[in-house]
Amino acid sequence: MTCDAPSLNRVFLQLGPLPIYWYGVIIAAGAFLGLYLATKESDRLGLKKDLIVDLIVFAIPIAIISARIYYVIFEWDRYVGEPWWKMFAIWEGGIAIHGALIGSVITAIIYARVKKVSFWQLADILAPSLILGQAIGRWGNFMNQEAHGGPIAESTYNSFHQYLPDFIMNQMCIDGVMYHPTFLYESFWNILVFILLLVLRRFNPLRGEIFLTYMIAYSVGRFFIEGLRTDSLYIIGQLRTAQTISVLLIILAIILIIYRRVTNQADKHYDGKRVVKRKK
Repeated sequence: MTCDAPSLNRVFLQLGPLPIYWYGVIIAAGAFLGLYLATKESDRLGLKKDLIVDLIVFAIPIAIISARIYYVIFEWDRYVGEPWWKMFAIWEGGIAIHGALIGSVITAIIYARVKKVSFWQLADILAPSLILGQAIGRWGNFMNQEAHGGPIAESTYNSFHQYLPDFIMNQMCIDGVMYHPTFLYESFWNILVFILLLVLRRFNPLRGEIFLTYMIAYSVGRFFIEGLRTDSLYIIGQLRTAQTISVLLIILAIILIIYRRVTNQADKHYDGKRVVKRKK
């Protein structure tokens, strides 16, 4: 499907020679909103007010660095022959959410041990914030015209045109070709996962299971949406990295839920109340 439409300006604000890109503004907005929600939940549970804030201060820069390292590793050929600073040009796009998750989870584990608090409780508090931040962050990909799918057929275009606003349709018109807005698919799926986690939270599940549900639900959506994208990272041949990691995360999360229940490691509910076992 060919098209001819103007794209949105990637620059949010120009400060002299320094451009502030929409990509960074949107990512920051998602992070701050997620932080606000996490601190409110932390307060509700009676934890120290600075516990989550201090963790985020460490986790966000580490997550961004690890997300970029992850991306550059799997896209190394792109940077061969380029100026060395291109590897750090994060404002041009090119971070991987799985890399960010690896960095932030490792940071949270170390932080929990130093502070002598439960990692699983911190993970449960932060899980809804993580998925909401991801939902918002996908709109940064939209502004950069990246993380999209393949070209769409004319019939699909006509269907989309009935429901999607013009600014989305125009932004998905790249070099005269209309592409699937996979950023939108994933953003919508992440909002559904966010709602699921909030509902699950009200039922006060066993500690750790909000975070593990996040791992499963996000990975299910990412697996299918990744198959539509044209900019996937690959491990070997046509084996997509994100799909492989998604399957591994689903399996790992299910194993952890079962293992923690069987071994009584999940002996507390989300709010910290212990499971009371009836005597037979």
